Amino acid sequence: MKERKKKFLTQSGLEIPAHFGEDSQKAGEYPFTRGIHDTMYRSRLWTMRQYAGFGTARETNERYRLLLKRGSSGLSVAFDLPTQMGRDPDHPLSLGEVGKVGVSISTLEDMRELFDQIPLKDVSVSMTINSTAAILLAFLIVVAEEQGVTSGELRGTTQNDILKEYIARGTYIYPPEGALRITTDMFGYCASHLPQWNTISISGYHIREAGSTAIQELAFTFANGIAYVESALNAGLKVDDFAQRLAFFFNCHNDFLEEIAKFRAARRIWARLMKERFGAKNSRSLMLRFHTQTAGSSLTAQQPMNNVVRTTIQAMAAVLGGTQSLHTNSYDEALGLPTEESATLALRTQQIIAEESGIPSFIDPFGGSFVVEELTGQIESAVNEELERIESLGGMVKAILDGYPQEAIEKAAYQYQREIEDKDRIIVGVNGYIEEKEESTTPILKVDSSLETRQREKLKTTKDKRDTDSVKASLEELRGVAKSGSNVMPALIKAARVGSTLGEMSDVFREVYGVYAG
Repeated sequence: MKERKKKFLTQSGLEIPAHFGEDSQKAGEYPFTRGIHDTMYRSRLWTMRQYAGFGTARETNERYRLLLKRGSSGLSVAFDLPTQMGRDPDHPLSLGEVGKVGVSISTLEDMRELFDQIPLKDVSVSMTINSTAAILLAFLIVVAEEQGVTSGELRGTTQNDILKEYIARGTYIYPPEGALRITTDMFGYCASHLPQWNTISISGYHIREAGSTAIQELAFTFANGIAYVESALNAGLKVDDFAQRLAFFFNCHNDFLEEIAKFRAARRIWARLMKERFGAKNSRSLMLRFHTQTAGSSLTAQQPMNNVVRTTIQAMAAVLGGTQSLHTNSYDEALGLPTEESATLALRTQQIIAEESGIPSFIDPFGGSFVVEELTGQIESAVNEELERIESLGGMVKAILDGYPQEAIEKAAYQYQREIEDKDRIIVGVNGYIEEKEESTTPILKVDSSLETRQREKLKTTKDKRDTDSVKASLEELRGVAKSGSNVMPALIKAARVGSTLGEMSDVFREVYGVYAG
């Protein structure tokens, strides 16, 4: 990759070499402890991918265009609960939830509005969606085609990590076997048709948000990753055909040095798993590429401006740990959805680290540190021990069905909360350094309560205009494909193109695979 500058200098004019220490392992070399690229941020900065979504597609589109105008280099879509759960806005269970924690997307028309005037050929798109990931990707493929963007040019990621939903988050629909079938179909389709698309972002973020430790975050995430790789191999795919498009999504908390070490250990663990366990030959199949989000669970409603400092510490740890993309949380997220002002400040935090701190000029600046190297090794050993324990239980799917990771996270979360209540762990503004009279003047973004009615009316209009016979035929074809074992993606794209809704396509899968009760 082309370097951004010819020379890298400190503010005093001292030249910064690419590598320090004759015996230190270089970045870009197996097992990639120091980074997956030999020049890291000297060549290209991480993607500044701000996570956003609320209300209707039109409102979210306005926020995306604002973020892009202010320097964001990628978009990350937050979907509302009905969209995540495969329900259209007119479903009784959607009442009161439409557009509340993300954007409401149930039709191709919604997806068109979401990316109106946003060039999908130039902008990388990440969609935080799991149970309905294949359907949302089908919508996006059609919208890209309408923009003149081929599937080969489309860049981005679907989270598509259904196993962590059973562990920590709860937005599952189908039993694990059926859900894994859809996930594997996406692997196969994208390997052939979307070469630049990351088919899954195996997520430790929500595991950590649920209360896990850093070690559990890595161990449970990699155990899920192992299950996905095995599922794809059992479906007849070759490891080097899909492994290069696997991505990960991690949390970053306040324990600054542990978090840096965590990311370094993660690269090493995954590289060795792919090489030694799965026999991957292509060096890109061994690289752990990951997105990082600062810790939402660390944000406090008390003294919310303190969250700016927390987020900055976490963002710096992610960059020092070698992340490929980063989302910085807004300081007001413990109170409500981010305002334009707070979202812009979150983005500016990344830009200041990138342009003013000098950190990107150094490749793995903590490499060789006695503390960080020791922590990296300790984390690697502890994670591998946990992976062996999960293997002894029969693998991650069996462990999930038996409740093992769920119970382990609950115990860790309980221990953390006890430490706060006993003041063994101080959270500034919560159990220490409390203001006697604390009145927050932080503005809170409120979603228009009428949007749910408007979204339902829009859905009715869309349904009235479509060719009902074509929709019925497409859904019947999808049902047949899902039962037959053939890849479901072509049928989903066809159904999306003729006007089938997210809820209708999800209902077909409910009929075929059933519903998981938990």
